Amino acid sequence: MVRVGFRELLDRSSRESVNSAESAKSTESAESAASASSADRSTDGHLTTRGPPGTDSIRSRFRTWLERHALALTALCTAAVLVVMLYVPTGIVFVNAVLENGRPTLAHIAGVLTDPFYVGVLADVFADPLAIGAHLRSLAGWVAAISVSLTVAFSVPIPVVDGTVPIPWFALSVPPVRQGLFGFTAVQAALSTVASVAIGLPAAYILANYEFYGRRTLRSLTILPFVLPGIMVAVGFYAMFGRTGTLNSVLGAVGIGPFAFIETSPLAVVILAHAFYNAPLVARVTVAAWESVDVRAVETARSLGASKRCAFRDIVVPQLAPAVLTGALLTFIFTFMTFPIVLALGGLQLATVEVWIYDRIQNLDYADAATLAVLETLLSLGLTYAYLRYESARSGLSQAASAPPTEPLFPDLQTALSPRRLAIAGYGLLALVLFVGPIASLVVGSVTDGGGFTLRNYTFLLERQLGGEQYQALPWPAIRNSLLFGLATLVVAVPMGVVISVLTVRAGRSGTLVDTLAMLPLAVSGVVFGIGLLQGLVFGLPLPGGWRLQVTGPIAIVVAHAVAAYPFVTRNVSPLLANLNSAMVESARALGASRFRALLDIELPLVASGIVAGAAFAFAISIGEFSSTVILAAGNGSYTMPVAVERYLGRRSGPAIAMGTLLLAVTAASFVVIDRVGGRYEL
Repeated sequence: MVRVGFRELLDRSSRESVNSAESAKSTESAESAASASSADRSTDGHLTTRGPPGTDSIRSRFRTWLERHALALTALCTAAVLVVMLYVPTGIVFVNAVLENGRPTLAHIAGVLTDPFYVGVLADVFADPLAIGAHLRSLAGWVAAISVSLTVAFSVPIPVVDGTVPIPWFALSVPPVRQGLFGFTAVQAALSTVASVAIGLPAAYILANYEFYGRRTLRSLTILPFVLPGIMVAVGFYAMFGRTGTLNSVLGAVGIGPFAFIETSPLAVVILAHAFYNAPLVARVTVAAWESVDVRAVETARSLGASKRCAFRDIVVPQLAPAVLTGALLTFIFTFMTFPIVLALGGLQLATVEVWIYDRIQNLDYADAATLAVLETLLSLGLTYAYLRYESARSGLSQAASAPPTEPLFPDLQTALSPRRLAIAGYGLLALVLFVGPIASLVVGSVTDGGGFTLRNYTFLLERQLGGEQYQALPWPAIRNSLLFGLATLVVAVPMGVVISVLTVRAGRSGTLVDTLAMLPLAVSGVVFGIGLLQGLVFGLPLPGGWRLQVTGPIAIVVAHAVAAYPFVTRNVSPLLANLNSAMVESARALGASRFRALLDIELPLVASGIVAGAAFAFAISIGEFSSTVILAAGNGSYTMPVAVERYLGRRSGPAIAMGTLLLAVTAASFVVIDRVGGRYEL
């Protein structure tokens, strides 16, 4: 999935670590690099006295050649890894969708496009595209029959693939229409986008216009949902909205309920879970735009007689609209390819394209799975292309001459009781329930049940560990595998991300092409990538001479995690490299340092904060990766904590909540350790 724009905004905080201190250290760093290069040469001379004549020359030339071409060799290795581990598996999915018995065919794609189960009413259009007139008349009649009225409903009907469009707590009176699998996926993504924008915009307004204690911390915490594993968030919402969840416990204390929120309104809970993830994204994108609004233009409009409302509508809104549209487009892309949240909270009754692909794989229907994966990827790439073109068009926009001022949020009691401040307080309470409630419910639900405090859920996990069968999901192997896969992911993803960052920055105009090709994992879902690895490297690729290239078990999972994680290393390192003072590198080169030595001794130490931040994200992504892991871990003991949570959730919610709490603790502890260790190398 594409998170390019979000990461670019996040990079602004990383850029602050590269400041005027670079200039003061440039001469010292350059001399250090040159001294290291000279030391290498003197070391070569020292070694030559121990070897036969001529050895010094060979070693010196080899070392010089290796140092000169080290970056190119590393880039070739990275490219080879990407080709074998990313492009080949993705290509295999596309090839399998158009091949049958070794012969090219479009039968599978045509079968999906003409099946109402998949594309709804569009099946008639694909089946007979020449009858465009009849299709347009049918569409016009349907649109004319739409009722604008909204009828309040007590509960939300369980949505089905070919039913009416379900909207949380409202039912839109429209003629029945077959949505199809793709249609329902788009509908839930659109509803999730609306909810995310509606929740994120007030947060952006508060963060951009008011000053209060903890404002900077709160703004930094908007990144937190991004690094939480999706399956853990799903379990958190289950702990909050389940029959024995926190919300029913609170309502039961006043004699109301219990209510089966998830069973009767699964789509509403899924949309709230999506908003939990994406509303902070919308807020962060919009805050950056709000702080770029030129206050002088607003003051000029006011001086010319415009009211506050008119000045806001005519000046501020047009400058905020692109950012809001960016956040909405990214949210739609993310929620269109949603998987763990829908799988855990809705199952097949809320089947999106991703969930159905997973179901087809479980039923060994690889042809349909590959076809759906290709169509979903093409849609994702189309949306991604539209987003990148839009971002490219905005890149040349000028920054504001002066940012709007902020005012105290609650300066005195009279102001605190004003309607606007009361509305802000009400929003803050709702946001607290939405963003803190699921995580708090996860922790509380792991040690409580209907009768009060209990450790029964953790006792179950301990008993399962001590007496469980090998085919069952055991807690300790899941924790161990998650940590080991996370560390292995760091070893692979961090060097790949750094090398791609260097190539992107130094490639000049072609850097955009390099960046686009390297960011492919963000446009391909984990389920699709898992299918490619399964059909390609896990099953084995034939090689000349009767050999087969086969990658299975833990290695395949580490590869999947590393490919999903390295773009975030690149997104943290590239802006810092681009903003470095080139005079430092030029000085080191003039003093005799090689290009590779200058990179190691000057550039990488200065961007260490970005590398550490990227490593933290890579580790968190590996810990929480579910989509590809649940496919590759099937049938073997390489399951991770998110997979164990999903397996427990299908049987008993209590142990799943306890396992989710352990996942939260491991994720938080991992971030603390990486931050402490990485802090030693920051300048």
